[in-house]
Amino acid sequence: MIVAAWITFCACRSLARVLLFLSSSNSLPPFWETFASVVTGTGTMGNSCVCREDSDLEDHHHGSSRAARGQARRVDHGTSVGVDTVEARSSRPRDPVRPPRRGRGPHEPRRKKQNMDGLVLDTLAVIRTLVDNDQEPPYSMITLHEMAETDDGWLEVVQSLIRVIPLDDPLGPAVITLLLDECPLPTKDALQKLSDMLSLSSAVARQDALNPAKHRNTTAVLGCLAEKLAGPASIGLLSQGTLEYLLESLSSEAHPTVMLFALIALEKFSQTSENKLTVSESCISNRLAVLELWAEQPDYLKRQVGFCSQWSLDNLFLKDGRQFTYEKVNLNNINAMLNSNDVSEYLKISPSGLEARCDASSFESVRCTFCVDSGVWYYEVTVVTSGVMQIGWATKDSKFLNHEGYGIGDDEYSCAYDGCRQLIWYNARSKPHSHPCWKEGDAIGFLLDLSKKQMIFYLNGYQLLPEKQVFSSATSGFFAAASFMSYQQCEFNFGAKPFRHPPSVKFSTFNDFASLLPSEKIILPRHRRLALLKQVSIRDNCCTLCCDVMADTELRPCGHGGMCMECALQLETCPLCRQDIQTRVRLIAHVS
Repeated sequence: MIVAAWITFCACRSLARVLLFLSSSNSLPPFWETFASVVTGTGTMGNSCVCREDSDLEDHHHGSSRAARGQARRVDHGTSVGVDTVEARSSRPRDPVRPPRRGRGPHEPRRKKQNMDGLVLDTLAVIRTLVDNDQEPPYSMITLHEMAETDDGWLEVVQSLIRVIPLDDPLGPAVITLLLDECPLPTKDALQKLSDMLSLSSAVARQDALNPAKHRNTTAVLGCLAEKLAGPASIGLLSQGTLEYLLESLSSEAHPTVMLFALIALEKFSQTSENKLTVSESCISNRLAVLELWAEQPDYLKRQVGFCSQWSLDNLFLKDGRQFTYEKVNLNNINAMLNSNDVSEYLKISPSGLEARCDASSFESVRCTFCVDSGVWYYEVTVVTSGVMQIGWATKDSKFLNHEGYGIGDDEYSCAYDGCRQLIWYNARSKPHSHPCWKEGDAIGFLLDLSKKQMIFYLNGYQLLPEKQVFSSATSGFFAAASFMSYQQCEFNFGAKPFRHPPSVKFSTFNDFASLLPSEKIILPRHRRLALLKQVSIRDNCCTLCCDVMADTELRPCGHGGMCMECALQLETCPLCRQDIQTRVRLIAHVS
């Protein structure tokens, strides 16, 4: 028996060697290839055992993969996103504004303190690539967040932001907002130390006139902190010296970008009522009355200052004897505009209804007042700021989730053009386009051909290939729509004036076919809208969502009600219990 076993073993080994030789030519099935490697001892079964622990190997693998991902995401401002990177991320949903925080992994060594300025600049360099929900934030951002968990670390981060963010990068202020918004809230002691270090005053505002980047970054930091803080913390930060510094930054000698962010900071400080009273008593309205004349300036930076000055005079810092802009703007030839009733909460819309701006840390969106179901339609947008905006087409089913960072192009009912990151967005996925990065003054064209079921995007008359994905989910009811990252602004032309680069095909314009009542064209300042709402009497049995018609609908299976059918149809989950809605039942005859 021993002899027989030995003969069998030798025969198997010889057979295995033959099979192994044949496997080198890839002519064997996987089973025989595995058999040969196991018998001859050349396989890796020992290394692949599930119970084997090799922490050194695993740590090396994690480090290599992180380094590869970091290298793939490192993008210079002057170049577009690499094809490999875009293709890899195009199959994943996205978060355009705010990446998630991530703790230290089990195999990651504790990060050592690094050069703070370098980390800030690295974050600025890769910010254009933060487009995926499941995309790991860049190493630099994670490290900065960890450093900011102590008071001293937070102060170092703030000082670095003020010191190194360049003036000419269109995403610089947005990066300041992004980093500070994700960092822990500063303590009272940290805020006091920051005030002492900055030691702001009107004299400081006049210093370093040749270094406007420092003052722009300082005012951007103050604005971001004012937006995050509330009550006593915000009041304490707006010291007399800080107020004098911001007011002096509005003087005609200051750089326009410093003026812009000083005004935005004062707006955000005024979200606290005591601060608003303090700022109003400083006669700021007299300064803004001069600056609002810049709203029609051909210089796009001064135009932003004029827009924000006009908005502040209409909504915050009222001036005695001044006529509100909506009362004097000529809207006679405007039949389509941005819809002030179909907009996320923090977007600023001009009284003409054709210009919009976002100064909040959220991703704000808006649709226009006119939708189309058939034909060929075209509109244009003039870029006022060259940062992140997603502009295109959306149906009523497209949802605005501003705090989650979702806007136009982030669901199956919309498609958007992003000229900053050179991407086309549909269903929260992106793909690169061939246009160069947009810049201030560029004209972006948007053609919708519902007969051919395609959308075409133009940059200064140069078109891209048609986009057709959205028509798998929506075929009618399209609105012009846009979403804005922080400190972005653009102007819409729906046909009320000649287009700069009209397409060669025959098309229609919104302005030629839409119509609005005079009352529908008025975009009231917020305080006047609130005053009108307070005068509206609400019936006891009205819909709790729209407060307009009778509540006559019950949600099933949860059984909750208190809403009308029109509002219920827009819900996917019950607003009371968050249970999925299967059916909606109208209980009584609808009576207005």
